[in-house]
Amino acid sequence: MKIGDKVRIIAIPPRLPEGEIRTRSLFEMCIGRIFPIAGFQGNFIELEVGEVLGREACMESIWIEPEHVELVGIDP
Repeated sequence: MKIGDKVRIIAIPPRLPEGEIRTRSLFEMCIGRIFPIAGFQGNFIELEVGEVLGREACMESIWIEPEHVELVGIDP
């Protein structure tokens, strides 16, 4: 996987920051949706997901492990 490739979120990570109810609901809204990879940090993939909140994609991002996504499109 590389920046620009498209992935579908297939699962919510079991451990999300405690007390962050908004974080869990954001992940739930993203299940089944396809997003381009915006970046990487360690074992995490950055996805810009602002569009699920009716905002520009870059206004909100999540970090997710690769086992919770599936590759659906490759950027040439």
